Amino acid sequence: SLAQVWAEIEAVVPRAELAEALVAVVELAGPLDSDADEAWRAELVKRFVTVRPFLPLLCEVIRFGAAPEGRQVLAALRDLPRLWGGGRNKVARSEIDEQLLIGSWRRLVLHAPELEPGTIDWRAYTFCVLEQFHRCLRRRDIFAVNSSKWGDPRAKLLAGSAWTTAKPVVLSSLGLPPDPNEHLDECAELLDATFREVTAGLPENTAVRFDEDGRLHLSALPAEAEPPSLANLRALTNRMLPRVDLPEVLLEVFSWTGADQAFTSITGGEARLADLHITIAALLVSESCNIGWTPVIKHSVPALTRDRLAHVDATYLRMDTLKAANTFLIEHQARIGLAQVWGGGHVASVDGMRFVVPVRTTNAGHNPPNWGRKGDATGGKWANKKPPGLPGRGVAGTPRDSLHVLDVLYDRDGGQKPQMIVTDTASYSDIVFGLLTLAGYTYAPQLADLPDQKLWRIDTRADYGPFTTAARGRIDLDRIRRHWEDILRVVASIHTGAVRAHDVIRMLSRDGHPTPLGEAIAHYGRIHKTLHVLRMVDDTGYRRDIKAQANLQEGRHALARRIFHGQRGELRQRYYEGMEDQLGALGLVLNAIVLFTTRYLDAAITELRAGGYEVHDEDAARLSPFVRHHINMLGRYSFLLPADLAQGLRPLRDPSEPDEDNER
Repeated sequence: SLAQVWAEIEAVVPRAELAEALVAVVELAGPLDSDADEAWRAELVKRFVTVRPFLPLLCEVIRFGAAPEGRQVLAALRDLPRLWGGGRNKVARSEIDEQLLIGSWRRLVLHAPELEPGTIDWRAYTFCVLEQFHRCLRRRDIFAVNSSKWGDPRAKLLAGSAWTTAKPVVLSSLGLPPDPNEHLDECAELLDATFREVTAGLPENTAVRFDEDGRLHLSALPAEAEPPSLANLRALTNRMLPRVDLPEVLLEVFSWTGADQAFTSITGGEARLADLHITIAALLVSESCNIGWTPVIKHSVPALTRDRLAHVDATYLRMDTLKAANTFLIEHQARIGLAQVWGGGHVASVDGMRFVVPVRTTNAGHNPPNWGRKGDATGGKWANKKPPGLPGRGVAGTPRDSLHVLDVLYDRDGGQKPQMIVTDTASYSDIVFGLLTLAGYTYAPQLADLPDQKLWRIDTRADYGPFTTAARGRIDLDRIRRHWEDILRVVASIHTGAVRAHDVIRMLSRDGHPTPLGEAIAHYGRIHKTLHVLRMVDDTGYRRDIKAQANLQEGRHALARRIFHGQRGELRQRYYEGMEDQLGALGLVLNAIVLFTTRYLDAAITELRAGGYEVHDEDAARLSPFVRHHINMLGRYSFLLPADLAQGLRPLRDPSEPDEDNER
């Protein structure tokens, strides 16, 4: 009875004390229609004057469209000027769309102090609609018609006759069947057999344990022993590398590869400037080292004057020429014997390199865990076992790397297509797993939070021993079958370049939750994610390959940081194109250094063998092309006084001349 319940409660705490605690909880928790966002939203409403001037023009100047999920918000946005136009200061509750009032917005809009009965706070309602508009715009439920960046990715998907024509070619290229039944049956058999095989090997697998909650734990790999022959070879080859300055590296690599010929005029003219390769090298050093033009300007050298640098920078240095030059380096690298010992390029890693952006720009985001409240941009790069990779892709710092993995892979500058892709945990998602697998790649992310990973099964009745608890997720094959045609259309659209992968991935989820199509792709990805985890459990060599590839990428990042030393390593470009061009220059210079080092390491090994020194291929395979002690990135200082000081002071500058210190 109720009396007995109260008796039990009062045996622990007096009723009066419990009542006081309840009052305190209500005061601290706030009203039921409130939430954690109410305080900042209330402050935002006070800034209404900042949006009022431009809001009426927003829909007039930009032509917006909407998917079905965004039409309600777009209609409300277009209706806002009518609500508070013409000097109105009262808006009736019946004039707004109350379905848009989510969370604390309902309280702020409908129950603000001093509201007359039946009216609303139209300032709060305006910001409520703008918040929803921003959310819809980010996920492309609302889009700017004919915009390259903010357009509708659905409109770019292959459809109609284009899809009919492309379908057989793409499916043949990717090895995907038009009917999913047999393919999914094979996936189910493979997953079940792998579970049983790995389970059978658990008694001999000392690296695996399951905690009391059934979560999977995998012990760290022991360090791989380094034989004395490798240490001796590394020391010898490092001492044999010639000591050079960075500009000399670029000019020498240009002479080997002809990469400077890739820099063509934007005007289309075929005539080339005298000593153009010198100007190109100077600009690449300026951009990649982040030091501006002043240190590379020499008025006595025609190829290095300020006017010459400005002309070549505007006319020859752009992303497409940087990528074209990079192709020369990749092709040359592939022909070097040592690069072939390192591997055939079948395994690649994709990872982002973050830069502080201290200037105000929309192309950088706050990333407090890494840089506090400073802006942050990410340069997406990839590297394979023949280390040169992409020049660089600029990404605002806050999005997950997973949104851009496929775009980076499809934007390769040359070389062999990798088969296995290694990334860190930040680049992982079930949808990306599905898309990469469908696109023909073996995806192998490092899973730092392995105990928290849910494994997935198809047969819920199967007994997988210790894996039974960990494999608590169920893969819905029927969901995949229902959406198979749309899945193929999405993958084909990415594969043919009709749409960018990160736009598609945004389209496949809303507010962190997958759409029905996104969920179907995620279920497909979970099959291969589980196979990946099981292989990590069972195959130590597989884990070592992943770790080695990740270490290769870290070595590339460390070298890039050494190059990009100017201005405290901060990226100060305000516009996306400027960021992309500077990251492209950094990537090209980095690849030139790798090529230079690889060729001289190969020459050193050849000389050692010619002299009778025994060099094992397995030792040569563990040499790094990212060593940097032999290259001077910092320039050199002159300690000779100019002759004109014999007259007294240096001549003063003409104040009308451009200030070189303000150049890039």
